[in-house]
Parts: sequence; structure tokens; C-alpha cells
Amino acid sequence: MKHVVMYSGGVGSWAAAKRVIEQHGTEDTILLFTDTKIEDEDLYRFLNETAVKMGVDLVWLEDGRDPWQVFKDVRWIGNSRIAQCSHLLKQKIAREWIEVHYKPDEVILYVGIDWTEIHRLPSIENNWKPYSIQAPMTESPYWDKHEMLKALKREGIRKPRLYDMGFAHNNCGGFCVRGGQGHFINLLQNKRDLYIYHETKELEMQEFLGRTDISILTRTVNGKEETLTLRQLREEWESGLGNQIDMNDIGGCGCFAFDA
Repeated sequence: MKHVVMYSGGVGSWAAAKRVIEQHGTEDTILLFTDTKIEDEDLYRFLNETAVKMGVDLVWLEDGRDPWQVFKDVRWIGNSRIAQCSHLLKQKIAREWIEVHYKPDEVILYVGIDWTEIHRLPSIENNWKPYSIQAPMTESPYWDKHEMLKALKREGIRKPRLYDMGFAHNNCGGFCVRGGQGHFINLLQNKRDLYIYHETKELEMQEFLGRTDISILTRTVNGKEETLTLRQLREEWESGLGNQIDMNDIGGCGCFAFDA
């Protein structure tokens, strides 16, 4: 039996991998990473360092496109409801690799969600059928992210730098179409050049599609939902209108969990 950990580069999947190894050893454990081509450079350091430290194989997959190339190909801008980048760059190629290499009775798959996200597990299990899914961090001992980071420190491994910047996830360089207003303001404050890059790509997509009624973010004004481009969000923030921005709207990223 092989044990394949969906390895995102975040501390949750690292902690899950550690528990899998404790139970099943290193010989039959594999870390599976899919590259969106817009990851933070420190994520790659973390992947390689932790794989070597754990003494397990790291399988590195990529579609070859980044999210903006995907959006152009599917002629739509990803958002919290429809994230084609997640499906095509993470879920699809991971599933294809699994199906080529293992029959359902030859492998167990592991995801890094923790006990606070256990409500997502039934959907994940359903979408991966007929393969078996386990989520070690939803089980005792029940660790939160702070405890996982402390365990990482005890191992002598430097945590991914996006956590120090206040990001909830170490994915896509801090960019995520499932993120909310507060998430993107954090990106603007910590990685302004990268924010401007994605702002420009969003406007390019509107021009490519000939539509101004679509954007990554939306907001409700007087009971009506309206688009909110990254440029609008930045200009409001920089003009001192931050009181109009929902900083508690962080959103979430669960690409590798395949529960979308």
C-alpha cells in the first residue's frame, strides 16, 4: 500500500505528512506537489528542505500554465465560486497522476485540512471516489496552525515566509482568486509589485473578453452585488477609503483538497 500526501507547501500538509510517516514509515510515503507557476520562491525552498528532512520522495507535477493563462483559455476570470485554476492546475493533474500509477486498492490519499475544517471532509471524500482519503490533522491530537508551526520550528525548519507576512496559506505567491478583500489588501501591503501585476492581468482579461462586468472580487452595495476590480480596491485603499473595505473578508484556498 502506498501513501500519497497532497503536498501543497503549507504547514498543514507538512504536519499531515509527518503523521503519515509516523504510522507508515518513509518507504511507501510520497509527497505530491502541483506547481501553479506563480508560487512564492520560498515555497520551493520549503518543499525541497522538508522532503529531504523527512526522507521521502517528492513528485513534482505541472500543467505548464499559470492561472492567468488558464483564465484566458477558458475565457473566464476565476473567483471564489469558480476557480478553474484550482481544477486544472491542481486537481486534474494530481488525479491523472494517481490514476496512471495506482488502482484504488493500492493507495491511500492524504490531505492537510485540520480539525477546524472537518466539515469539508465528506465533500473531499466524495470527489476522490473510488480512492480512499484520510485527513490526519482532523484527528487527535488536535493541533491548530500555531502548534504546527511550533513543531516545524522544533524540526529546525524555517517556516514559509508568507506566514510571516500574514497570509493564511502558502499558495500561489499570496495570490488566490478565492481570497477576499482583506486577503488582497494584505497582498498589496506586503508584495505591492505582485499585486499590481495581478491587477494588470485582471484588466487585460476584461479587455480580452470584452466585458467589464466580471472580476475576481465582488461586493454588495444597497443589496445589489457588483464587481470590484483589484484596481478599484487598491485605489480606494490608497485614497483613504479603507473604511469601505471588509478587512475580515479573507476568503480561503483549498485547491489541493479537491472539494470544489
